[in-house]
Amino acid sequence: MNLKSAFALTTAIGFAAGAFAADVDISKLPAASAKTGVTYATDIKPIFDASCIKCHGEQKPKAKLRLDNLEGILKGSENGKVISPGNSAKSGLLLNIAHLGDEDDFMPPPKNKLGLKKLTDEQIGLVRAWIDQGAK
Repeated sequence: MNLKSAFALTTAIGFAAGAFAADVDISKLPAASAKTGVTYATDIKPIFDASCIKCHGEQKPKAKLRLDNLEGILKGSENGKVISPGNSAKSGLLLNIAHLGDEDDFMPPPKNKLGLKKLTDEQIGLVRAWIDQGAK
C-alpha cells in the first residue's frame, strides 16, 4: 500500500468511525449556532468551498467523500456515513472538523500542503446546527 492509499484509508476510517471513538469528549464541541433554517446551499457550502473542496470535490475526492454537494455528504465516504442528520454529536464529519479525537482524522489536517486553516468555532457551530436541524 502506498502512502497516498494509506492516507485515504485512514481518512475514510476516521470519518466513518470518528463519531464512535471512546476517547472523544463531545463536551468540547463548539455550541450549535442559534441560527434557524440552516441549509447546505446557503450556509454550509460556502464554508466547505473554502476549506474542503480542494480534497473532497468532484475531481478525485479523497476517501470518495464529496463535500461539494448535499447528495455526496449524505451518501458518505467509501467506508460509510459521515453525518447523522439530527444528531451532530454522532457525526464523524463534525468531530473531524472540530479537531476532536484522533489527530490523524482532523480536517483539514493541521499541517496540510494547501495551508488550509481549521474552521472557526462559529463555522463549526453552524455546521453543527445544520446537522442538528436535519442536514437539508
